[in-house]
Amino acid sequence: MHVKIGTAPTSWGVWFPESDKQISWEKCMDEMAEAGYSGIELGPWGYFPKEYTRLKDELQQRNLELVATTLMDDLTSDSTTNAMISLLDQLASVQAQFESAKYIVLIDACYTDLVTGKLIRPQYLNDAEWENFVKNIIRIRDYAKVNYDLEVVFHPHAQTHVETETQMERLLEDTDINLCFDIGHHAYVGGDPVAFMRKHYKRISYLHLKNCDMKVREKMLQENWSFAKAVSEDIMVEPELGVIDMVQFSEVLKEVDFNGWVIVEQDMYPAPIDKPFPILKRTRRYLEKIGLG
Repeated sequence: MHVKIGTAPTSWGVWFPESDKQISWEKCMDEMAEAGYSGIELGPWGYFPKEYTRLKDELQQRNLELVATTLMDDLTSDSTTNAMISLLDQLASVQAQFESAKYIVLIDACYTDLVTGKLIRPQYLNDAEWENFVKNIIRIRDYAKVNYDLEVVFHPHAQTHVETETQMERLLEDTDINLCFDIGHHAYVGGDPVAFMRKHYKRISYLHLKNCDMKVREKMLQENWSFAKAVSEDIMVEPELGVIDMVQFSEVLKEVDFNGWVIVEQDMYPAPIDKPFPILKRTRRYLEKIGLG
């Protein structure tokens, strides 16, 4: 097993290109490096510098590698998929110049409003809608590969059309796309990340690592919280604190000889400016302790 440990802006409470509730990008990048991470995801387009030379210089100053970018929107819509491909062109014009940045993390839009929790699109797709959904995923995957030689990995995500193990396995059966496996989101919907990783490791080329507090999840269901509200109540937690046995998960990575990036991506929003750094520094030390990175 050979893993590299990175992180992402969401671990610092960053969900948007600009927000007065978010840490400055300079301080975020400084703390990512100081906490001991070797790579980062770009996060929302426009948060970190979008110009290649500036971004390269800022990363080099901190001995950080760019690992991946992210696309997230409604993959059931052809018109929205067109817009995602236009954004991909912008991202990839920068990303493709970094040898280390091989991945685009593709995520479907939530079927609920993040803030209110109200249903804003159908929770379940019929067969025709699923077929179109898959078509759009493959369209983006192929476009990124042909035009930029970048690998699109699909990220199952809470409150999207691929969140449960059944939906994930349907996607794996209907396509040949690999996954960005987010073990915290998997636990959130009642899945077993350890068993799923052992079963499907050949289709998992990229990992998002965090844990989930199921007591907060239970309260979320009881009080009908939105996902954003649950995040603000710390539904996602440090690796050693939640429902997932992280030592067991680490052992599975060793068993299957996982080689690739493990991105610590603990959802926090909004986050007080001084909250993320101690958490992410502890997380980095903990992962070293259990043999990851």
